Amino acid sequence: MIYFSIKTCWELIQGTGGLKKSRIIDDDGNSVQSKFRTSSGSFLALSQDEMVAEIEKRIATWTFLPPENGENMQILRYELHEYYVLHRDYYMSSMKMTRTLKGGNRLATVLMYLSNVTKGGETIFPQAQGYLPRDDAGDLSECAKEKGGLSVKPFKGDALLFFNLHPNATGDPRTLHGSCPVVEGEKWVATKWIRERGNYSDACEEDANEECPELAARGECERNPFYMVGFNGTAGNCMKSCGACGDGESSSSS
Repeated sequence: MIYFSIKTCWELIQGTGGLKKSRIIDDDGNSVQSKFRTSSGSFLALSQDEMVAEIEKRIATWTFLPPENGENMQILRYELHEYYVLHRDYYMSSMKMTRTLKGGNRLATVLMYLSNVTKGGETIFPQAQGYLPRDDAGDLSECAKEKGGLSVKPFKGDALLFFNLHPNATGDPRTLHGSCPVVEGEKWVATKWIRERGNYSDACEEDANEECPELAARGECERNPFYMVGFNGTAGNCMKSCGACGDGESSSSS
């Protein structure tokens, strides 16, 4: 594990802007709301400020994977009884790969815990075995005890890294994981997914997020410009939908 300061955790939470209900990618490659993931979240732009850039640099050093391989950091909030069912971060569906992964599959995942949780909210790996020094079986929720395997309790400032793929680029089934329901308190976490290759989206040829047309229609191009259209020469995720590619086809209105 690596660790982040309490100040960094607080600033990441404060930098989220508006949170929206989390979504998943279904078997057809579409971004949809689901009962399997009940948190709320928001994305940060790549290197949107010095703090985010420094975090991305530290993650690159830790994982030995370059910053440009990383997706946008996602900030998530789990309130009382909210959870994420067991899932894998790597993609097994060829449809998902075609529609979302110009940079290849999700090679690694970094979870940064931004808050303590009084009870529940563990990250569980039922097909993995191991021990982490901060684990205490007596304090685990019923969910974590029932699933077995490896449980990681959220502690503010901790960060957890796991690799989703074997060296031959096949998925590692032991990375099956989920988030137990929060029983007491609130859970904040920052997620960073890292691809096999960098530059996984041509900003003007294709939006980086399936939700971009919907986000643009809701006015997010103006409300969240860092994420949507980028800044200081850094491409945003929804430049095509925001008409920000400078090709004379801008859809903005006065």
